[in-house]
Amino acid sequence: MSVQTAPFGRVRDKVAIVTGAASGIGLATLELLVAEGACVVAADIQDEKGALLEQRFPNRVRYARCDVTVESEIAAAVALAKSEFSGLDILFNNAGISDGMRNIADIDAERWDWIFNILLRGPMLGTKHAIPLMLERGGGAIINTASVAGLQAGFGPPAYSTAKSALIHFTRMSAAQLSPQGIRVNAICPGLIATSIFGASQGLTREVADQMAAMVAQNGHGSQPIKSAGLPSDIAEAVLYLASDSGRFVTGVHLTVDGGITVGPRHSWDSDAQTPFASMLNAAGVATASR
Repeated sequence: MSVQTAPFGRVRDKVAIVTGAASGIGLATLELLVAEGACVVAADIQDEKGALLEQRFPNRVRYARCDVTVESEIAAAVALAKSEFSGLDILFNNAGISDGMRNIADIDAERWDWIFNILLRGPMLGTKHAIPLMLERGGGAIINTASVAGLQAGFGPPAYSTAKSALIHFTRMSAAQLSPQGIRVNAICPGLIATSIFGASQGLTREVADQMAAMVAQNGHGSQPIKSAGLPSDIAEAVLYLASDSGRFVTGVHLTVDGGITVGPRHSWDSDAQTPFASMLNAAGVATASR
């Protein structure tokens, strides 16, 4: 398959693998990487959407059916990058899922393991199999999708949040080992981004989950200091920065892209929200001066 590139792209002549590429953050990233000159292996389990991606981007995108928890399927996606596009420069470990297990006392152990397999085993396997191809090219860039849920409590259920926290540390460990060999490894911590993951975590169908993503896009502007909803394209831009020469001196970091949701409690940025101290006094019937 011939490789066609954009004339002035930031990842011109680069080859990328994007897991979870058929929707949400993965799709937005694939579209941006292609627009900036890369060829992409789209790794996903949504075969119909994968076929449409190949039709949209002939000679630039190849679809690989890939369950990221299965090592042989990860290896096959990496091998496809080699056979179709002659190598690998960029790996975006993005495939993910959330879950509805809110109470630790009620956690189902098998579902816990499934979440960890997708969110942590998957990026580990992707990294493992990407290394030889990247070394053949003299280096590369690996980006992992973590989450603000991995930074502090309150942004996700226990299994999801714990796995994302572990992924941040795996990113550091990988960067420490691989950066001397020319492979930079970083993570991105999205905040509230309008994707189907919220609906999927509730067991909704993909179609309904996609509709729910549109609702998040319309109503998410009030959840953080920046008064606009987070979109998959916001994360794609961060991936492009870390994958391109613009991020050549950056490794081992987790870049938070969250509209400021983690800057502090709501009362630190919302003048209508009460401080905990004011709430306590009001509950006790003590009047407080306006802030």
